[in-house]
Amino acid sequence: MGEFLLVTHGTAGDVLPFVRIGAALAARGHAVTLISHAPYADRARAAGLGFAAVDTVARYEAGQRRTPDLLAARRPHELRDYYEREGLFAQLRREVDLIAERHRPGRTVLVGRHTSALSVLVAADLLAAPAAWVAVAPVQLLVAPVAAAHVRAGLAPGIDAVRAGLGLPPVGDWGGWLRSARAVLGLWPAWFDASGPRAAAGVTLTGFVTGDPASPEPWPVAGRPLLVTGGTGQLLHPRFYPVALDAVAATGRPALVVAPDRALLPARLPSDVDWHPRLPFPAVLPQVAAILHHGGIGTAVRAMRAGTPQVIMAYGADRPDNAARLAARGAARWAPEPEWAPHAVAAHLEAAAADTGYGARVAGLLDEPEDAAPDRAAATLEELLSAGPRRLTPEQRRVLALRLAARR
Repeated sequence: MGEFLLVTHGTAGDVLPFVRIGAALAARGHAVTLISHAPYADRARAAGLGFAAVDTVARYEAGQRRTPDLLAARRPHELRDYYEREGLFAQLRREVDLIAERHRPGRTVLVGRHTSALSVLVAADLLAAPAAWVAVAPVQLLVAPVAAAHVRAGLAPGIDAVRAGLGLPPVGDWGGWLRSARAVLGLWPAWFDASGPRAAAGVTLTGFVTGDPASPEPWPVAGRPLLVTGGTGQLLHPRFYPVALDAVAATGRPALVVAPDRALLPARLPSDVDWHPRLPFPAVLPQVAAILHHGGIGTAVRAMRAGTPQVIMAYGADRPDNAARLAARGAARWAPEPEWAPHAVAAHLEAAAADTGYGARVAGLLDEPEDAAPDRAAATLEELLSAGPRRLTPEQRRVLALRLAARR
């Protein structure tokens, strides 16, 4: 039996796929611990996983309200300032400590969300443990060179300070260090990969891993309203909800709006618009005429599985790339931010609501059970336990040489 330590950050679309993969690993007889944000403790434990929090619920919620600052951090020094304001270098050290406390030599695999879970790479150097990256969307792989440049120019001093506190030397080659994971998984299928710039050779594509399995929980919906959501986080353009609601009003249709914080929405909502902080999407989506959303991969895939036509107002992060790939296969209509005008988005919504062939069209793209992708990811990660003696990365060889010299 192995010990798998999964580290991820962000919102439900970033965290819950790790819960699904962890559950698949646990079903194979392994011990699994999720190291993530405090609000996801119950979901992890319900899936049979151990859990270690990197923050508190209050701190997580406060940080989510400030995530729009991350969209504005376009220069390396702005990214560094964001990390310092949010205490993310201190969190990095805490995560390494949590990993080290649970590490069992020769039996532990470290798994992190691609690019953001830097503690996995630091801990891999410290413990000489195998590490794997998991990308939840293609953009995380496509922007890796840019991410490496930003880390080198902005975050390097803070990361090296954490490393020094652990007795590790500074990183010599930041690009090589960020590529040092022994395996890289992409949580999307081959057709999605082929709909845009492809993943590099060596990346294992597992298929889509959504965080919420289909649920029998009933949630009756009157009529056929539209559904509007910007996801479970607040990393949104400030115009997203105002334009979305104006577009809904232009259609004359009632709507359900799902937003985690009422303050994200206009102060006054029309009488035929109902706000909810959350809804069980597997139960609700089949009952709505169309969904208008931000372009998160989890929301998009859940809409496809429900056969619900979708319109995407994509801005920032992975969302425009996700939207373009889906649109290329007839699985979504989308508008980039410069095209956000209520009448234009309303036209997309009307066309989506009238698209009676959508369900059959996307069913051919989702041709395997939902559990297949998490199990495929688990099988790939499991191989890291039995691949024999591990080849050290250049960074780990340098660490080992320094430690041997210190002993001598």
